Amino acid sequence: MSTPKGTINEISFQSMELGEEIKLLVYLPATFSPLYKYSLLIAQDGKDYFQLGRIARLADEYLDNREIENLIIVGIPYKDVEDRRRKYHPDGEQNAAYIRFLAHELVPFLDKEYPTYHMGLGRGLIGDSLGATVSLMTAVKYPNTFGKVILQSPYVDEKVLKGVEQLSQPQLLNIYHVIGNGEKEVKTTDGKVKDFLAPNRSLHELMEEKNYTCFYEEFNGDHTWKHWQPDLKRALKFMY
Repeated sequence: MSTPKGTINEISFQSMELGEEIKLLVYLPATFSPLYKYSLLIAQDGKDYFQLGRIARLADEYLDNREIENLIIVGIPYKDVEDRRRKYHPDGEQNAAYIRFLAHELVPFLDKEYPTYHMGLGRGLIGDSLGATVSLMTAVKYPNTFGKVILQSPYVDEKVLKGVEQLSQPQLLNIYHVIGNGEKEVKTTDGKVKDFLAPNRSLHELMEEKNYTCFYEEFNGDHTWKHWQPDLKRALKFMY
């Protein structure tokens, strides 16, 4: 028997914070009904998670087998690498506005449109590389809004470490964090080569020290979807 497939709809959302129209990809389970409540997972790099990560297919299988809770997945695609950097990078000129957009505009909109749980633990953020960075930075700024974070090979710098250190209630967050042991020389979109592994180890040590609830693992591999896609299987199940 084939697995019942959920639907993926593209909707547009006008953001005041960003001053632009944002496209959203919304996955609703095959058995979706407004009578039930749903957890929410918001994916940066939205198109990548649907196409390269095949996240909808994974959710279909897990939901059909009742292996995860009812889940709506919302992907936010980026326009191009410059747009992605502006919004996701801690030094990006739209970074602060993008974080406010996620917490102050997107969440109220989704809560109004769909039968979601109106609490932090009912909402998660996921991203790879810079998408993971902005997911983490958003959660440490709004831990009552987003209680779950899935980090696949995040870019980590001093701003990220400071944000994690300054959160006064780390117990509000549940974090899933992976990095490849081959990520010592990662080519970044600005043409530089950076070591991702050492800063991620520092990030994990800091989270342990601060008593965050976190799962951490180093996989055998580099900074690519070849490794993030199979890891999604565990990440989704782990969180939901």
